[in-house]
Amino acid sequence: MGWPLRVIAVSGVAAGVVLAVGLFGRFSYAPMPDEADVLNRDRYALTTAYDLLGRRVSAEEAERMKATPEGRAALLPEKGAVAIDAALVRRGREAFYGETFGNEVFLSDVMGMLDGGVGPFEVARAVLALGGGATTNLKVRMSRDVTVGDRTWRKGEEVPTGLDVAKGSPAIIGIRTFYDRGTLRMGITCALCHAAVDPASGKVVEGAPNTDLNAGLLMALSKNAGAYFMHGNMDLAAHPGDPARTVTQTDGAQAPLPDPQKFEAAAKVQVASWPPGSFDSSADRITNPTSIPSSFSAYGEPYSWSGREAVGPFKGLSSLNNNVHAANSDTTQQTAAARTLFGLDPELYLGTILQGAARAAFRYDPAGGKRPTEVLAASDPTPESPGLNRYAVLPSFPATNYMTDNGLFASVLGEPANHANNAMSAFQNLLRAPDAKPSDAEVLKTGRAVFERAGCAGCHSGPALTNNRILPVDEIGTEPTRAKAGAKMEARLSPPAMFATDTPFPLPADPTIVPIPLEGEALEQVQLGWGHAGTKGGYKVPNLVGLAWTAPYLHDSGVAVGADASNQLGVPGTVDAGVMPDPANSLRALVDRELRARVVAANAHSEKSRTARVTGEGHAFWADRQAGVSDEEQAALVAYLLSVDRLTQNVPTP
Repeated sequence: MGWPLRVIAVSGVAAGVVLAVGLFGRFSYAPMPDEADVLNRDRYALTTAYDLLGRRVSAEEAERMKATPEGRAALLPEKGAVAIDAALVRRGREAFYGETFGNEVFLSDVMGMLDGGVGPFEVARAVLALGGGATTNLKVRMSRDVTVGDRTWRKGEEVPTGLDVAKGSPAIIGIRTFYDRGTLRMGITCALCHAAVDPASGKVVEGAPNTDLNAGLLMALSKNAGAYFMHGNMDLAAHPGDPARTVTQTDGAQAPLPDPQKFEAAAKVQVASWPPGSFDSSADRITNPTSIPSSFSAYGEPYSWSGREAVGPFKGLSSLNNNVHAANSDTTQQTAAARTLFGLDPELYLGTILQGAARAAFRYDPAGGKRPTEVLAASDPTPESPGLNRYAVLPSFPATNYMTDNGLFASVLGEPANHANNAMSAFQNLLRAPDAKPSDAEVLKTGRAVFERAGCAGCHSGPALTNNRILPVDEIGTEPTRAKAGAKMEARLSPPAMFATDTPFPLPADPTIVPIPLEGEALEQVQLGWGHAGTKGGYKVPNLVGLAWTAPYLHDSGVAVGADASNQLGVPGTVDAGVMPDPANSLRALVDRELRARVVAANAHSEKSRTARVTGEGHAFWADRQAGVSDEEQAALVAYLLSVDRLTQNVPTP
C-alpha cells in the first residue's frame, strides 16, 4: 500500500483518525516500526531466564534452582520473580511503543494538549507534508495565538516540536491517538522520549533519547499548563484571584484559588524554560529539568538522574518505567499526598489543576456547587484508583516507598499488575546503540589509555562504564535542587514493597504483597539518591554506552557545543537556537575546563536557562592541557568515548 493511502487507512494523527472512525466509531493508533525500519535492530542475546528483585538468573542457574524445593520457591511470583523469555520481550516492545496507561485523559481533557496552540489538524498537515520522508523535528503551524512570557506565538507560525517521524511512517513516534465517538485524545508512550529518528537514514534508533523533543514548549502551548504547576516555581499566593473564587477544603474552610489567567501565564513560562531534550520529572515545586536518558540500560543501574530508582525488578528499571506514568503523566494522582508534598489542602491542589481544564466535564467552577474531588470523580474513567490513569494501588498509598513514589503501579487491564513495566525493562535491557563510526584502532587505544590515566575509569568502570554508584552532590558539584527533589517524600515513607508478579489487574480483594529487602550499604545508597536520612542527595554515575546519541551532556543538558565551537555554546547557542549539539565538541567541553567555562558563561547569560537552573556546572574532572593531556590525546579520548556502542566486557546479557 502506498504511503498516502496508508495515512488514510491507519494514520495516528488527527486527520487520518477522523476519517477512519467515521466507519468504526472508536479508533486508536500508535506507530511501531517494523524491524527493517530500525537502525539498531541487532540486540544483545537473551541469556537471563529470571529476574529476582534485581538479581539476574541465567537459564543454567534456573535449572539448578528448580532441582530443589528452596530453589523452586525462590522462582515463584510471590517472591517477586519475573520469568523472562522472548514473549515478554515482545510484549515489552509493544508496550514501549503503544502503552499510555490511560494518560490520554489527563493530557487531553485536563491539560488540553490538543486545545492550545498546536492543534491536531495542523499536526496532521505537517506529517502529510513530509510525503513519506523522515524528520527529527516536526515543524507544526500554530492553530491560534498563544503568549508565553514575552513571546507570542502567532497563528500560522511554525513551532519546532522536536517530534520524530520515521521514513515512510504516517505518524509520530511515541504518540498514540484515540478517537471515541466524537472525542479526540492523544496520549504519550515511552517511545516519545526514548526513541529517535536517525537523520541520515530516517530509521528509528530504539533506546536513543529524543534530544530535541520540545516537551516544555509543547506543554506551554497547551490550554492548561497550570495542571503541571507542581513541577515549577509556582506560588499560589503570588497570583491572588477574585476573593469570591474559593475552594471548600477538606476541613470545610474556604481557600482562594489563584487567578486563572495570571497563574496560567506564569506556569507557561516555567515549563517553556526546559531545554529541548529534557523533562522536569520531580514534583518538588522547583523548575529543574533533566536530560532525557537513553534506554541503553543494560548494567546501567541504578536509574534516573539521581539513581533513586534502584530496587525491585531489573535493579530499579521497572521502578523508573512505572514512575513515568504513575507519577509524571497524571498530576491528579498526587491529590491525596498534596499536604505532605506541597503544603496544600487536597481540594485546593486539585482545584488549581482543574480550574483551567480543557474539557468542561473536568473543569472546576467555584460556583458549581461541587468540590474539585467531586468534579473529578464524576468523569473519572478509573474510579477504582486515584487519579485518571490505570493504577494498581498498594495498601500503603499515598505513602512513598523506594519502589514507587506513591504506592501506585501503572498497569494494563487483563494482565498482571506492573507487567507491562517489567516487560519494557526486559526489552530495554537488550537494546544497544547503533554501530559507532569506524575509527583508527591506534587512536582508540590512545584514547582508552588517557581515559585510565585521567582517572575516568575510577567511576566509569564495569560493563557499561559505570560503577553503579551514587555520588553525593557536594562531590559531583552539580545543581543542588535536583539532588534533593525527593526529600519531602521522606515524611510519608513506607517499607519498599510491590505486588506478586502474577497478581491480576484489576486487583483481587486480597493481593499478595512482596516486601523488597533493603539494608546496609544498599539502603544508604538509595537514601542518598532520594535525599533522605539527612543527606543532600546525589547523582548517579551514568553509563557511557551510546554517547554518540546522547549529547548534550550532564544531568541538566548544560554541556552543549555545536559544530562551531567558537560561537555555538551552551543551551542558548545550541538547542534553544535550533542547533543540534555536536557530540565530539560537547564531550570536549565536558573534559576541557577552558571550553567548559565558556559554555557555563553562555548558559548564565540566558534568562531561560537561569529559570530552568541549567548551568553546565559540575563533574569537574579534567583531561586537558592543565591536566597534562595534549590536544591530540584529548581528541583521542573523545574518539574512544564515542566508539563505545555496546557493553565493554563479556558478561551475561539481560
